Amino acid sequence: MPPPFVRPTNIVSQPSMSVITEIRVPPDDFELGQILSLEHASAVELETLVPSGGATVPLFWVYEPVENGFLDTVERYPTVNSVTEMDVFEDRTLFKLDWDATQDHLFECVLENDGQILGATGSAEGWNFEIRFSDREELSQCQDCCEDARISLKITRIYNPTDPEAGPWYGLSEPQREALTLAVQMGYYDIPRGCTTAELANEFGISDQAVTERLRRAVGTFGRYALLTPEPATQMD
Repeated sequence: MPPPFVRPTNIVSQPSMSVITEIRVPPDDFELGQILSLEHASAVELETLVPSGGATVPLFWVYEPVENGFLDTVERYPTVNSVTEMDVFEDRTLFKLDWDATQDHLFECVLENDGQILGATGSAEGWNFEIRFSDREELSQCQDCCEDARISLKITRIYNPTDPEAGPWYGLSEPQREALTLAVQMGYYDIPRGCTTAELANEFGISDQAVTERLRRAVGTFGRYALLTPEPATQMD
């Protein structure tokens, strides 16, 4: 008789590594791109996605020029319940869109495969999305879903969020990483503060508002990538 099977001990499972992908999608290939028509605005940037009951409510920045025709176009769309102006600045306006996302095949494909939309920007030429998946298999399944829905999805980059050699480290762009690093070094986050945003701005040769915005985005991005990334599998006995 063959010897009985003995299960080996101290087997280390392969870690489940999350991936970040950057994709480009034509505006006409998904419903939100059609709703936020760029004929009446220069650019659109997704601020966040807020769950509201069974709906997904996006907050988005519309950059100048924001013409009256933009809101009229959005409000006329059949799946839009309302669009609300939240904040107004000199160069951009923040809007909240109450919209039925169940008809948007791109969002459905992402959510069905446990994808998390980390960021999105749109222009007349196309939309760029940054999405995190738990692994490459989920990403592949999302690609298949988009293909079945006739969505022209072009992947421009795939990387691991915690590997500085593979792409943006924890999602931070180089300017964001530099600003956050200098802010920590100069004691901006100390109590009491060791410097002001004006002093940081002087180091980079940019405006106080620009460095404040850069730090805000850097902290938000770093927090999402560092704290919400799934932990790798642990050793099994």
